[in-house]
Amino acid sequence: MQQRQLGKSGLSVSTLGLGCMGLSYGYGPATDASEAIKLIRAAIDRGVTFFDSAEAYGPFINESVVGEALEPMRDKVVIATKFGFKEGDTRKGLDSRPERIRQVAEEALKRLRTDRIDLFYQHRTDPNVPIDDVAGTVKQLIEEGKVKHFGLSEAGVESIRRAHAVQPVTALQSEYSLWWREPEKEILPLLEELGIGFVPFSPLGKGFLTGAIDEKTAFGETDFRNSVPRFAPEARQANRALVDSLASIASRNGVTPAQLALAWLLAQKPWIVPIPGTTKLHRLEENIGASDVSLSAEDLAEIEAAVQQTPVQGERYSADRQKLVGR
Repeated sequence: MQQRQLGKSGLSVSTLGLGCMGLSYGYGPATDASEAIKLIRAAIDRGVTFFDSAEAYGPFINESVVGEALEPMRDKVVIATKFGFKEGDTRKGLDSRPERIRQVAEEALKRLRTDRIDLFYQHRTDPNVPIDDVAGTVKQLIEEGKVKHFGLSEAGVESIRRAHAVQPVTALQSEYSLWWREPEKEILPLLEELGIGFVPFSPLGKGFLTGAIDEKTAFGETDFRNSVPRFAPEARQANRALVDSLASIASRNGVTPAQLALAWLLAQKPWIVPIPGTTKLHRLEENIGASDVSLSAEDLAEIEAAVQQTPVQGERYSADRQKLVGR
């Protein structure tokens, strides 16, 4: 797989990364650790070098699994993890106090079985802690050699500018896909201006753009999509129109809907690196195949027309989750 640089930072990663969250959090029961390790190593065998984790995924379970999987080939991969939630629990609120950031870093290093964190994201902007203090703390960790690069997740324009002035931001991680294009308004122009890379999470619309989900799909009790308005049955039924249109375009190009969606993202900017997640080997291989898909100007225009003709129904977050999106 080819490599991409995240902005002007010099951090080089595979064209597609692997979002590891779903292995232990968010979409139901955690995958058995041995199976998760096997999947992560299968990704490495297929050219993936960029792996995304967080203390909050579990909490804590994900980093331990990622660390064990990657330890034998540590120098060949880039590991990203995150701080920002009280006690690592998304239900307990935000906590980006400098002392907490340091604690998270030390504990993550142990769980990840490494001496440095390649990319350390603030998981969500904390309104109670000035972003300058957050960036300053990560700057110190970088100077100490414990962290290599600073990232932000779901941060807004103001926070990105202020943080970048203290410690250059290597990457912003936020949702971006064919059914969530809000970053195009202000975020992408800012990242291009500042030389910051972009790491889209949920690049397949939390699975919806694969075409495998419809209004009859039943999610498990612990699947967070149960609380997402966009995944209400009536919204799913309406949103199938977009998926069907994209599937038709994909078929004519000899690719799957998931590969089309990922290839579209890769075509937007050379410093965009999506991190699709999966628990299944065949889906991993399907996603990786998108890195070899080249879309023509005509293909991109047809995709754009399909999106414009079928507006997405439903908000992407519940009201509680939306409060965590930064300014």
